[in-house]
Amino acid sequence: MKEIEFIPLCDVREEELIDLMNNEAVVRHLPLLDGIFSAEQCQAFLDAKKKLWDAYGYGPHGFLVNGKFAGWGGLQPEQGEADFALVLHPDFWGWGLKIFKQVKEEAFGVMKLPSITILLPPDRPNSKAVRRLGFIPEEPVTVGGEAFLKFRLHNPE
Repeated sequence: MKEIEFIPLCDVREEELIDLMNNEAVVRHLPLLDGIFSAEQCQAFLDAKKKLWDAYGYGPHGFLVNGKFAGWGGLQPEQGEADFALVLHPDFWGWGLKIFKQVKEEAFGVMKLPSITILLPPDRPNSKAVRRLGFIPEEPVTVGGEAFLKFRLHNPE
């Protein structure tokens, strides 16, 4: 068994995804999430993410760490660009860098993208961490009526 596995998001048990998206520590970092994440919202969420795969050929994955559901994320189209998203259960917050490195290899090594972006809520304390990874700040953007700080990482090749 691999330490970290990327699986189709539709293969994640809905109960696990609902639990993650209703976790108080996680919700604090998701300004677009409004209220309780219900079974109906989960199905709409999964349908929307599948449509990204159908339309663009890429989208978010579910993540397993040592065989256990850890969260979801990866690259997804956002405002015409490949944006890195990462939503992990607090039990797996220390795994973000390893997951990011695999996504970065996919983005630049396999997909040959010129750059990827990351959007963070303005109150997110880890913008320094993304800068250490080489992301460069850009102009803030608005998504779903919420402001986000935008950072870009260029393909090193």
